[in-house]
Amino acid sequence: MEQRANSIRTVKRTLLGQETADGAGVRLTRLIGGPQLPQLDPFLLLDDFRSDDPEDYIGGFPPHPHRGFETVTYLLAGRVEHRDNAGHAGVLEAGGVQWMTAGRGVVHSEMPKQQDGLLAGFQLWVNLPAKQKMSEPRYQEFDRQAIPEEQRGDGVTVRVVAGRTSLDTQGPVRELMTPARYFDITLPAGARFSEPLPAAYNAFVYLLEGAVSIDAVALKGRTLAVLGDGEAVELAAREPSRLLLVAGLPLGEPIARRGPFVMNNEAELRQAFTDYQEGRF
Repeated sequence: MEQRANSIRTVKRTLLGQETADGAGVRLTRLIGGPQLPQLDPFLLLDDFRSDDPEDYIGGFPPHPHRGFETVTYLLAGRVEHRDNAGHAGVLEAGGVQWMTAGRGVVHSEMPKQQDGLLAGFQLWVNLPAKQKMSEPRYQEFDRQAIPEEQRGDGVTVRVVAGRTSLDTQGPVRELMTPARYFDITLPAGARFSEPLPAAYNAFVYLLEGAVSIDAVALKGRTLAVLGDGEAVELAAREPSRLLLVAGLPLGEPIARRGPFVMNNEAELRQAFTDYQEGRF
């Protein structure tokens, strides 16, 4: 029993994030990638955008470059159109996900496909291993219907975006260059949730609504909890709640980061800017 208790992950720290703007004035809350939490290897950034005021999002993210990592856009409400300089285009609908591997370089735009109403979702940046930073760009895009929902006891629902659960439900995003799990979990009041996680993975919980307890730490509202070492996460809902559970294998490699590029050293960063300026993306 003592061994089991020691394997449960504790809460290392909590944070509410920082209100900021990005792109063409899109209002958002930055949880990872700001002064409070610059990174959580392999995760470089987590932004939460949510507003029903078009002035907060209508400017969107006009064409901009990326190299050296992956962007994961998970939409809860609204519609976002994506286009890139290689001719790829599509519209991400509520409940869908786009897992884009920027690799050696892509120039793309992400623009709201709506003039009013609620736009809500998240963007996560996942670092790529050094040997994969110059890989060919690729996309994995799935609508709401393609993301499986696992039903558990006590009315708990787990939407599995990436990775495999202990009950063998696998998300549609596959063949990840950086191994990761991305679960969207809904719990009724009083429900409990338990899930093994690889001991080597870094992990966090982002509470979207409601109130939960993790390791006797009470979370309420939109709060991010960085989890400590262990082999499983356990939590209990004190009221109806929804949260993201995200975990990934840390790369343990040097990070050289500036703006839209994430490489391993300054020389690679300079080359990224040169390649972009000279139209080699």
